[in-house]
Amino acid sequence: MAKRFNIRMAGVGGQGVVTGSHILSTAVINAGGESTIVPFYGSEKRMAPVESYVRVSDEPIYEIGEITFPHIIIIFHPQVITHGKSYTMPFYFGLKEDGVALINNDGPMNLHRDQAAELKERRAKLYYFPATKISLEVAGMDLATNMALMGCIGAITGLTNMAGLEQAVKDRFLGKGFVVSGGTAALDSVVERKFKKKQELIDKNVAVMRTGWNYAVEHGWAAPDVKRVEAPAAAAAASA
Repeated sequence: MAKRFNIRMAGVGGQGVVTGSHILSTAVINAGGESTIVPFYGSEKRMAPVESYVRVSDEPIYEIGEITFPHIIIIFHPQVITHGKSYTMPFYFGLKEDGVALINNDGPMNLHRDQAAELKERRAKLYYFPATKISLEVAGMDLATNMALMGCIGAITGLTNMAGLEQAVKDRFLGKGFVVSGGTAALDSVVERKFKKKQELIDKNVAVMRTGWNYAVEHGWAAPDVKRVEAPAAAAAASA
């Protein structure tokens, strides 16, 4: 049976929403699947709303464009919910029945009772995932929040693997096959300045991604055939 997910990502400028969506899309293709992506944003400035629409499948995809009725929504920043920093409101608009909302927050949020009731009626699965906390703990910075989320959603969909995700990260930061906007390129430069070498940058981002993947597995969110992944011996020794 074909597996397909329409994913709407929503966050704010400076979080790497567009970069994250490119990495997920590339990772699915690396693993033998299909994907299309369309980012959507206004002014390229910090804390401005950003959305990206990603379709992933193990069969050909013939559509491209905005996703109105997603199977999955990914909320990169709590203010998308609390302050309405999104082009799509309410944040769960169009979410299909039995859909997934992956929300970057350390714990459950106090949603408005009408929102909570509507999500319950749709049988939505609310997954609160501490992506920023993981980024800080593993990489020593919050700029890998997007990597934690992509690792987590990769395990949830089951349409890629860690090898595909790691290769996508390498392609991203080694400049292979990615076309970026001025704002995204500037964010990359900020991230790269945090590390002495690009390999260190790649290793830290992959480590964050792996932690996100394993978090999904450990919490029972991952696809049935997805297993926990261990760090390579060299990486484990380096972080010890």
